[in-house]
Amino acid sequence: AAFSTGDATEVRLAIFSHQTYMNTNQVKPLCEAFPKTKVLQSRLSAETAALAADCNAVCAFVNDDLDEPTLERLAELGVGCVAMRCAGFDRVDLAAATRLGIVVLRVPAYSPYAVAEHAVALALALNRQLVKSTERVRVGNYALSGLVGFDMYGKTVGVVGTGKIGRCTASIYKGMGCNLLAYDVFENDDAKALGCEYVDLPTVFREAHIVTLHC
Repeated sequence: AAFSTGDATEVRLAIFSHQTYMNTNQVKPLCEAFPKTKVLQSRLSAETAALAADCNAVCAFVNDDLDEPTLERLAELGVGCVAMRCAGFDRVDLAAATRLGIVVLRVPAYSPYAVAEHAVALALALNRQLVKSTERVRVGNYALSGLVGFDMYGKTVGVVGTGKIGRCTASIYKGMGCNLLAYDVFENDDAKALGCEYVDLPTVFREAHIVTLHC
């Protein structure tokens, strides 16, 4: 199946696994760019592929199943492009897609800063018992027992995995005054420049007060 995006008006897109959080930043611009877009709540599979009738492209997510039977059904419908709105493509049978002439696209990367900031936010919430304290306040319980955390300043953080996200996370913890240990099968000069000391994994688990996993 040949696929060309030379004329945006010719792209007839079916978006599978739609959720309401997608409306503003994902669905709206896609519908504006491709007016013939279908928005579907159904998960894509061989059984639901028929919903892409009259479309030449589908947009799928992590829980959609793009195995060989699904791709064959899509190809029969004239679909020539699968656009994954995620970085992973393990849900796609690439060999089958190649055989069927279906182009597969994916998100090249997520913002490493967004993931790193969220990871640190979760650590702060865990340390300061924010979920537990919020639930207590809702029922009028303002007792502090069991809610006291500790200063992260001066503590040792073990960063397991020093790729882009791991390094962004290490940078945040460095800004909070933490000491940095790191483990990765491939040591990174940028991580070392941040102050990460590479050690083996048992040392990370033994000496770190906080362990953050990015592997």
